[in-house]
Amino acid sequence: MSFIGKILGSDAAISKTIDTVSNGLDKLIYTDEEKADAAASDRSEARKMVIGWMQTTQGQNLARRVLALAITATWLLQYILAQTASIISIWTSESERWLSMAAMMQNGAESMNTAVMLILAFYFAAPHMGDIVSSLLSKMGKDGVITKG
Repeated sequence: MSFIGKILGSDAAISKTIDTVSNGLDKLIYTDEEKADAAASDRSEARKMVIGWMQTTQGQNLARRVLALAITATWLLQYILAQTASIISIWTSESERWLSMAAMMQNGAESMNTAVMLILAFYFAAPHMGDIVSSLLSKMGKDGVITKG
């Protein structure tokens, strides 16, 4: 009887056809809610990965901190020296030399900006490292050298 019902278009056959089409269309459409759920799942997995990596490399924490402090201190010292030399240039007769030194220190500090931002992001924004790293890597040249900025 169901075969004859399908041929003649009985209510059960029509209902089954509508359900099948509806389920097929639902699978074809990727809703905003599904996208948000997938993104939240991806972020959660990334956080778990970072936390797991930090736990497995815990023995290297002291070395990481020493390197981070050394690099950040060098960067900060260059900015402070550049500012100091600029101020001194106002009050001295050899202002060109002081301004030249300030420019040299400023350039040195600027060449370290991306590396320092990466270090600061690692220590203060670890859950968001993916976005930060991709942004910083986009500032790198094709040869892997970090450009200013």
